[in-house]
Amino acid sequence: MVTWSPGSSAETARDWARSGVLPLTGHSTGPPIVPAGAAASWADRMADRVELATRGSRHPVRIDGPRLLSERAALTGGIRRGRLSVGGSCRLLPTLDGWAAVSSARPDDPLLWSALIGHDLDERLPQRLAAWLAEHSGAQLDERATLLSLAAGSVGAPGRQGDGEGGVGRRAEPPQPGRPRSVERLLVVDFSALWAGPLCAHLLGLAGADVVKVEVPSRPDGARQGNRPFYDLLHGGHRSVALDPADPAGRAALHALVRRADIVVEASRPRALAGFGLDALAEVERGCTWVSITARGRASDKVGFGDDVAAASGLLACDERGLPVFCGDAIADPLTGLTAATLALSEPEGGGGVLWDVAMADVVAATLEGGGTGPGTRVRRAGTGWTVDTGQERVPVLAPVARTPRAGAPELGADTGAVLRRLGIAAP
Repeated sequence: MVTWSPGSSAETARDWARSGVLPLTGHSTGPPIVPAGAAASWADRMADRVELATRGSRHPVRIDGPRLLSERAALTGGIRRGRLSVGGSCRLLPTLDGWAAVSSARPDDPLLWSALIGHDLDERLPQRLAAWLAEHSGAQLDERATLLSLAAGSVGAPGRQGDGEGGVGRRAEPPQPGRPRSVERLLVVDFSALWAGPLCAHLLGLAGADVVKVEVPSRPDGARQGNRPFYDLLHGGHRSVALDPADPAGRAALHALVRRADIVVEASRPRALAGFGLDALAEVERGCTWVSITARGRASDKVGFGDDVAAASGLLACDERGLPVFCGDAIADPLTGLTAATLALSEPEGGGGVLWDVAMADVVAATLEGGGTGPGTRVRRAGTGWTVDTGQERVPVLAPVARTPRAGAPELGADTGAVLRRLGIAAP
């Protein structure tokens, strides 16, 4: 097993400066702010692990881990907005005893938030929600949000997890990668959506794996309706299969496809795929690598997205008044995707199959343990740009930048027939 430890505070500051995250952290009218912890350095070391696993292969993967943390914003034009997330779907709001990160990204979320606060849905929901939070504790929010499957969490001080389910009880270390292995020509079945899981599958595809993205026709990946270049970046070169598990023939084809997979990547609570009749442990028993990405672990019913999980786990920055602001753009997503890829690119102890339980909250918490930039680190104006003053040198703050997609992503279900025929699976 390989353990990870942060570098010096100067190294951490340099990694933050080149990551593109700093221009996304702070208020739009103020300077960029250096966040808590060493997430950019964590990303750098995860990228080194990916490179080590693919060195000498026909598909070597060399990526700049810190730069991956901000490349979505490079494509969407996202900017720092203080206590409103870069993507606009999450807010930091005061509670009776602290702060909370509250996401409303799904179509049903406004109705669910109305149910949580006990009011009918109308145009005054934002004000009513803010008033409810101000009169209730973070623990009360965590309890109700879990019951209603809302993405929210109580927020502690930067560098410290919140006090409700968003924090206490989830200080587990993320799984440690084993000896690097090749994934060339392995079949990866990717059930995941949005960013973390697709980034993992994308990196496996760059390493030579055969990636098949599987979606339910009635519930495709919501990222398809988002920024197209970003979707192409993560899914270009993959194949798209659409199968309906409510249809007996579709379910049979889905099961047959999973049984042929060398690696499965998914980002659902266990009961969701169990509803399709899929058994992760049974697949692991036959030798499959199963990568399960969740907000707070497979044993938790808590849901979460990149911004609220990062904030509830303590990955934040403080403004000049000591109040929290978001760190980067949904930063828990790329951190987790990178980490999941290093696990899929490593041999499990004893060989055979393995279930990698990758909790976003645990990954974020690990980047906050024993590392950081130090209290003297400041961002200063330098001409038309900014520099990070480490106390030893001034490092230019780089803007977000994205890689070029290697191909356009296929349309939903474009490869269903071809993939099933090649694997000898009866089409529904």
